[in-house]
Amino acid sequence: MVTLSDVAKRANVSKMTVSRVINHPEQVTDELKQMVYEAMQDLNYRPNAAAKALANNRTQIIKLLILEEMDTTEPYYMFLLTGIANELDKHAYSLQLLTHRNIQIGESDGYIVCGMRSKDAPLIEELNKPTVLFGQNDFGFDYVDSNNESSMERATAYAIEKGYEKIVYIGIDVDEPFAHSREKGYAAVMDKHGMEKCVYRLENRSRYSAAFIRENFDEFPKNTLFLCASDRLGLGVIREIKERGYSIPEDYGVIGHDGVFLDQIAYPHLTTLKQSIAEMGAACARMVLKKVNESGKSQGNELFETELKIGGTTRNDSD
Repeated sequence: MVTLSDVAKRANVSKMTVSRVINHPEQVTDELKQMVYEAMQDLNYRPNAAAKALANNRTQIIKLLILEEMDTTEPYYMFLLTGIANELDKHAYSLQLLTHRNIQIGESDGYIVCGMRSKDAPLIEELNKPTVLFGQNDFGFDYVDSNNESSMERATAYAIEKGYEKIVYIGIDVDEPFAHSREKGYAAVMDKHGMEKCVYRLENRSRYSAAFIRENFDEFPKNTLFLCASDRLGLGVIREIKERGYSIPEDYGVIGHDGVFLDQIAYPHLTTLKQSIAEMGAACARMVLKKVNESGKSQGNELFETELKIGGTTRNDSD
């Protein structure tokens, strides 16, 4: 059975240093942590979570609070959960999943909160534990998110580069920072190029975007690109355009946002802005653990750039 002494010997450090890396990593340099972590991995050594929790007066539990409806048809949250859980596991922490109905069941060292809306701010204020949000907010809570503004800037610039004469933005009809940031990115590039903005906001369901196209199709000539704030909205647009007998991408173009799964079930595959969901989940875990180790000290925010993933719903050239 591998002991703390074995790890110390392999890393060529003292037992006290190994103990500090395990129990108080914020007090140790990155170089020392790396040496100890490598030794632990080489020896397949896992700290005793119960002993660690007892020594630090902690539960070794992080709660993941999801405040929005989870849709079983899209594995968005599976990627997020995987990223969070894998990162917490590296630090001998476990993950407890809960909803707004059972927030106070059991103890924990901190929270990761997803799906927050403005109305939820008082609830989050009352958590009284180190907390990190997955998603941009205007209330000063630490958060991790995609860079939504630059994401839509990139997509709009790409659509212009490909020669689309009319670019229609279909946003998500919620009064939330992520939605405003995506729309702002679109508007900035359209203004820069002197092109007329055309903005619509819908509930985030493909049936609503399909109905929108059906009811307003005469307003959109050929060589229009629909820039959608989600892949769900993009699917509805594709479905209705094809239903009307037109071709994608020859007649119309479509770009979505998320790139988690729905872009792959579209035909043709949807050009989309792919978010790094698992990586952002891991970042949430690292941030909340850092807050725990630093007595709740604010960590600010971390933004991830999206990847413009080219599918079959945009032209490959500007001809």
